Amino acid sequence: MKTYVIAILAVLALAACKSEIDNKPAAQVEEPAATNNAEAKADAGAAAENKEPAAEAKEVALQADQSSIEWVGAKVTGDHKGGFKTFTGKGMAAGDALTMVSFEVDTTSVHSDAEKLTGHLKSADFFDVEKHPKATFTSKEIKAAAGEGQTHTVTGDMTIRGVTKTITFPATITKEGDVYKASTEFTLKRFDFGIEYKGKADDLIKDDVLMKINLTYKG
Repeated sequence: MKTYVIAILAVLALAACKSEIDNKPAAQVEEPAATNNAEAKADAGAAAENKEPAAEAKEVALQADQSSIEWVGAKVTGDHKGGFKTFTGKGMAAGDALTMVSFEVDTTSVHSDAEKLTGHLKSADFFDVEKHPKATFTSKEIKAAAGEGQTHTVTGDMTIRGVTKTITFPATITKEGDVYKASTEFTLKRFDFGIEYKGKADDLIKDDVLMKINLTYKG
């Protein structure tokens, strides 16, 4: 009974606790759609007939030393911040627009603001880095969508712990010279990717995790 009461109090405290992740846009998460190659080609052909010729696309290189992939997690006693030290990626651009972005994260490079937490994040309770040393994202659509704090909406497939979901989130994309920059902040539900460790009864961890991604491409 005592443990149950503590858990209830923890949930109430969590609801009241202020966090950096509060009021941030949540990514829309869906199961990946099965692709029918024949239908995809037909749709692409029909779309091409109805569009004006697009600018020629070119590959642009991710500048990892000018980019960052970070996160913020929250529990009853406060936020923890961290990120990934090692990642690679590429993009495609046409004219002034990024048409595709992708990155691959080395999950063994995860870091946080507490040494003990960093070790725990590598375990099976969280990223299980021995079994799943990579996490990836590849966009499927980037479309203009002006709004508060965004210029585009990005949709793509994200894989964490071997679980793939299609996610959609707001982003700000800019170009200056031959440099393209894409930045975003959005929350993901870690349970959607099989990260279900709840924490201690008196210090529960939120399902929502804030992703803070800043990518610089050049080419």
